[in-house]
Amino acid sequence: MPNYIVIYEFTDFRRESDVYGGGHMIKNALISVSNKTGVVDFAKSLADLGVTIYSTGGTLKAMTEAGVPAKAVDTLTGFPEMMDGRVKTLHPMVHGGILAIRDNVEHVKAMTNHGIQPIDLVVVNLYPFRETIANPNVELKDAIENIDIGGPTMVRSAAKNHAYVGIVVNPNHYDEIIAMLTEKGELTKEYKFKLAKEAFAHTAAYDTAIANFLSKTMGEGPTPPEFLSAYEKVSDLRYGENPHQQAAFYKEVGIATGMGALKQLHGKELSYNNIVDMEAAWNMVWEFEEPAACIIKHTNPCGAATAENLRDAYVNAYEADSVSAFGGIVALNREVDVATAEEMSKIFLEVVMAPAFTKKALTILEAKKNIRLIELTKPESGQVTVKKVSGGLLVQTEDDLPESEADYTVVTKVAPTPEQWKALHFAWKLVKHVKSNAILISNAERTLGVGAGQMNRVGSAKIALEQAGDAATGAVLASDAFLPFADTVETASKHGIAAIIQPGGSIRDEESIQAADKAGIAMVFTHIRHFKH
Repeated sequence: MPNYIVIYEFTDFRRESDVYGGGHMIKNALISVSNKTGVVDFAKSLADLGVTIYSTGGTLKAMTEAGVPAKAVDTLTGFPEMMDGRVKTLHPMVHGGILAIRDNVEHVKAMTNHGIQPIDLVVVNLYPFRETIANPNVELKDAIENIDIGGPTMVRSAAKNHAYVGIVVNPNHYDEIIAMLTEKGELTKEYKFKLAKEAFAHTAAYDTAIANFLSKTMGEGPTPPEFLSAYEKVSDLRYGENPHQQAAFYKEVGIATGMGALKQLHGKELSYNNIVDMEAAWNMVWEFEEPAACIIKHTNPCGAATAENLRDAYVNAYEADSVSAFGGIVALNREVDVATAEEMSKIFLEVVMAPAFTKKALTILEAKKNIRLIELTKPESGQVTVKKVSGGLLVQTEDDLPESEADYTVVTKVAPTPEQWKALHFAWKLVKHVKSNAILISNAERTLGVGAGQMNRVGSAKIALEQAGDAATGAVLASDAFLPFADTVETASKHGIAAIIQPGGSIRDEESIQAADKAGIAMVFTHIRHFKH
């Protein structure tokens, strides 16, 4: 007798499962979206395919006004929307319809006993929390009201039960879903799995934005107890630093800042190394308020200069090291004009970055097929830098400490002249962007020599001084960290360096000061180190 009962219930289940979508056909859809892009046309197409649509609030209103047949969600729940919309879909009639396993006898029985309709497609995107907090004057209460509760709950329920339910959080999928339903009559198992993965990423990024906002509100600073972030892919890259390495470029979800906000106007796709160098160039060129140009190779400047106009700034930067400039990354802090474009078009450049390009300048540069032309806004201050290490992250604030000449100390008998002070300030702004150990030789308007990344400081100095050649006479030298011995000063004096700027702080400072005094070199201590490790 028990066996017959089991067989009877199994047979009944199969019949009922057909009613409840056991064949994975979409009969009922729940649509409730904040971003209503394309939703009316999508809903109309679903209705034309015989899908019954349930909806809420503004989404229901938009569809009804467009003539799309849709039912209020309270026809499922028996409860009206209440508490200013805080409670509308948090109900067993909704979540039972989403979470029920269609080929589970007990689940189907529960649906039958309680009159629960299966929901086969959930289309939800969330309250605009990120958009709300983007307002610098947002009040906490307004931010809180834009934390979605019912939406993420439905998204997670549908994603968990993706074997039977399609979950859509991205309007970009609407057309392909309609095409698949029209062709196949259902969403494939593989496609629903893909949608579910995307849905969990969607809610994770949403929760990350909320947690980070609350952390900021609490004043936890740039290194909070939990460092949370979410990124979305911008594009795959041909390869990483080397051809055998896979790579892709990601930007922060929901916001567009820094490199994540770049606009490519022309040229072939960017490479991994391009983007690394672009970041270095862009941060460097905005050290200056006057027209400036920086040419970067391997994250270090081969030439940087300022001038009264952008064309001259570029020419000066190029002439600082014309050999290394070939194939370089150029960053400019002004709109590119015709005169500057004509100069840049004379050699091969990988990338030109600027806040804007005139139409004629674009025409000139676009004649070079492969050159990448990038529009980008001025970097935002107050950011953190992040470096991935195995099993963790290193997080630090930017090296953007405000500095004043009033805080510097002239430690030698001779003080810098006004012109030398200009050169020292110029060199000091740039040396912090050079890989340590860093030595930079310059005048008041352009770099003359750069020594980067050597294992000892005097080695970097020799490279920079050799590059500067005769131009080192009367120029200045900047060191990103203290001079541990007098040898760097002694080497500089042989090449005619007139002034040196460095942090100071070595136990052998006095030796360097004495060497400078002996050579008649002015030396300034900034008391601030600028390692770029």
